[in-house]
Amino acid sequence: MIGTRKLFHTISYLQYPLFAVAVYYAFKPYVVGFYTVWANLNNVLIFGGLGISLSTLQDTTTTQNEFSHRIWQSPKKGKAALVLIATKAFLLVFIGFFGLYISQNPILKELSLGTIVVGIGVIGLLKAAIEMFENHRIDKNPVGGRTGDERHEPPVE
Repeated sequence: MIGTRKLFHTISYLQYPLFAVAVYYAFKPYVVGFYTVWANLNNVLIFGGLGISLSTLQDTTTTQNEFSHRIWQSPKKGKAALVLIATKAFLLVFIGFFGLYISQNPILKELSLGTIVVGIGVIGLLKAAIEMFENHRIDKNPVGGRTGDERHEPPVE
């Protein structure tokens, strides 16, 4: 039987077809004409946000590359990354709700749902980033954290 962590990690690979659909909608105006650009951009945001949401199902006890490993090991860089991701999530959700309920601009109203979906996806990404930071920071895990080559359970506190 497949473990829960492995199952969710496998499900997270559905992010790639969703990102492919987002790319399709990004290029569609170049083919059919730019009169559909705003509706297509909204679809890019929706499918991209869903892809981001699915990417957060990956195993947070491993890093995918050395660059992210260096960020999550460092307390200073990790905190800065978390602040950046949290700010981005807040701004995306705020702009989405502003466009949906307050703005009179029809373009902003059309893009607001996609912006909210991306914001929710980034909130999920923030949760996964917090877990990555807790699992890999060098001051809490003196063995240097974990890389993608090793499989360990997260530290129990």
